[in-house]
Amino acid sequence: MSQPKDEVIKAFKEILKAEKFGSQTEIANALNELGFENVSQSKISRLLSKHGAVRARNAKGQMVYCLPPEFGMPTAKSPLKHLVLDIVHNNVMVIIRTSPGAAQLIARLLDSLSPADGVLGTIAGDDTIFIAPADVSNIEATLKLVESLFDNV
Repeated sequence: MSQPKDEVIKAFKEILKAEKFGSQTEIANALNELGFENVSQSKISRLLSKHGAVRARNAKGQMVYCLPPEFGMPTAKSPLKHLVLDIVHNNVMVIIRTSPGAAQLIARLLDSLSPADGVLGTIAGDDTIFIAPADVSNIEATLKLVESLFDNV
């Protein structure tokens, strides 16, 4: 007998909130232990993608899957700034290096800025973000703005 989809999703989110599972197999096993039968690794992969889960360091320094802050716009006051590893520029664009899997989440915050703030747009991969400044002649100001958002870097 299969469980309702919303119960699986609720359990999945609770498991990720524990911030102690570093692999998709571990998440699937935890769901199976809770009585959710036949939860495959591919199902876990789809759930992680659908809910925007990322791998980040937990309080013990382990790389684990976790959910981003609830579906509102992230802010620089949230734990996102701890995912930023390095910010540099090459006189044409600003580059941010993040923890693996965190770039798209960080880019979402940056895309909320306007060209008047100095950010024309972003392109994010898995752990790297390219920021196109609104005006390359003011790239230092754009760099300082981005650094101020993630002042722990």
